[in-house]
Amino acid sequence: MEVKEALLLYRSMYRIRRFEETCYELYLSGKIPGMSPHLYIGEEAVAASVCFFLNQDDYIVSTHRGHGHCLAKGAKMDRMMAEIMGKETGYCRGRGGSMHIADVTTGNLGANGIVGAGLPIAAGAALSAVYRGTDQIAVCFFGDAAINQGTFHETANLAAVMNLPLLLVCENNQYGLSTPIKKTCPTLRLSDKACGYGIEHQTVDGMDVEVSFSAAKEVVTYVRKMRKPYLIEFVTYRFLGHGASDNRSYRTREEEAEWRKRCPVKNFREKMVLHYRIDPKEIDTIEKEIESEISQALTFAEESPYPSPQTVMENLFAATGGSE
Repeated sequence: MEVKEALLLYRSMYRIRRFEETCYELYLSGKIPGMSPHLYIGEEAVAASVCFFLNQDDYIVSTHRGHGHCLAKGAKMDRMMAEIMGKETGYCRGRGGSMHIADVTTGNLGANGIVGAGLPIAAGAALSAVYRGTDQIAVCFFGDAAINQGTFHETANLAAVMNLPLLLVCENNQYGLSTPIKKTCPTLRLSDKACGYGIEHQTVDGMDVEVSFSAAKEVVTYVRKMRKPYLIEFVTYRFLGHGASDNRSYRTREEEAEWRKRCPVKNFREKMVLHYRIDPKEIDTIEKEIESEISQALTFAEESPYPSPQTVMENLFAATGGSE
């Protein structure tokens, strides 16, 4: 990894971390309506690394824990914050909220609140690239629990049979809400499930930024060049609960403390100084710029109007296009 790449990667990860921390604070203060956001804190290296190597017209499909993917793919903080706060200026005009942000201008086909539901959508996007003869690829992010869903197996089979340029990114954060993955999956490496479909695969340390970055470059290059699917499992950990109301009684604080020692953002910052010889002041500048971006995003969202009740039926039905 070059110094320039390290700085860009850190910017992406720190941007995700601070956005998520701000969302958490906003929810606790009652400024975010509805359900609590499902936060990505601890998993930043995955989204930042994978999206680093994607083109703007490449597709991503996200999960209920999708803020990190959205930001890493190039979304604007102000419109994301407005969407999460239910404002008209949000990406989905305040209708989608935290779990359903989409930004087609950056190739983000949307997050999904249903476990594993994004997989066939991503396959469809990959198929469209095949039909149109482009070099685009589709990336589907999904959690460990989704790998036991029928949608995973159906998508993996279809992608393998049809040679779809589809990158399957399993973010194994150890728990499907409160259920440890080791209680529901007999394989130690979730990526081994790709064997039954003849799909190339690997499992990597999603808490190690350099490992994640190198693996992401390898697999994105493979899918784009070979026009075949690939499954990569990133072993990672969500530092907070499933949502803000989750007291995490299903895991010990000792376990959490051990994982927090491997914080990708903190540890990579230290490595940038010690191994890449980057001036700490340069890193401070990046962090200050992101703090300013967050402040501006908050102001934008708070000052934006809520959707008018008169528009509640808009965007529900497609235009017929024909005469009556």
